[in-house]
Amino acid sequence: MTNIKSVGIIGAGQMGAGIAQVCAQAGYTVLLHDQKVEAVHAALEKINKGLNRLIEKEAITPDDAKASMGRLQPAASAHDLKDCDLVIEAATENEEIKKAIFKSVSEHLKPDAILASNTSSISITRLAAASDRPGKFIGLHFMNPVPVMKLVEIIRGIATEPETYQIAVEFAQSLGKITANSEDYPAFIVNRILIPMINEAIYTLYEGVGTVDAIDTALKLGANHPMGPLELGDFIGLDTVLAIMEMLHDGLADSKYRPCPLLVKYVEAGWLGRKTGRGFYDYRGEKPVPTR
Repeated sequence: MTNIKSVGIIGAGQMGAGIAQVCAQAGYTVLLHDQKVEAVHAALEKINKGLNRLIEKEAITPDDAKASMGRLQPAASAHDLKDCDLVIEAATENEEIKKAIFKSVSEHLKPDAILASNTSSISITRLAAASDRPGKFIGLHFMNPVPVMKLVEIIRGIATEPETYQIAVEFAQSLGKITANSEDYPAFIVNRILIPMINEAIYTLYEGVGTVDAIDTALKLGANHPMGPLELGDFIGLDTVLAIMEMLHDGLADSKYRPCPLLVKYVEAGWLGRKTGRGFYDYRGEKPVPTR
């Protein structure tokens, strides 16, 4: 069985940075690559801050944090990932972008390297077909925020070899995560249940059943959810919520997955949630204020 020692991560956004942090903390050498060099530097700074917060909580020691940062290296190009045992793609949730990444990175990797995607909804079988190693391709869907959330969904494509799956399970567990196997259907398990719930909350707002505040309060206190569905949509990113709903609607051809028109309007307006300062809440002041 392949002994994974070095992990390459493509995409230095919120998910990529989180995956890089947990891999470094688990003792893996991590090479972080992004088309934008400044994104890698921002991710390393974010990871350092995250480790410092763990020191303050006495969850790790300063020496642990220093060792973890020492395992993190920026990678200027896909060629720099040539010696990695595992490469995880954590780019934006766009199928064509992901396929282009796998097509370009495959030629640089050693033959026994495993490729994984952190996609939250796209077919692993289709993504694997864009690489040169469908048998060594797998879905590793980490939850956000990665350092906090314990689950990793593991998704096999039609060509994924049993050994690749077993290595992926053992790798995820070595990060202190709990794994759940999902078959390769649109949005897998978590998002097939979670994202339509958020979409239904948006319909509830769209149809005037309740206000933003009423809907989120109702679910937090009535269903014991830590975050209301509209607040959670803003946290995930409304563009991502829409992309997953469209993937479900297209992939399963069921009208119950139709994206709410209000969700579409918010995305068209560029009101994508926390990352843009406005979504169902306005985050530009001292405290979030509902936008409807």
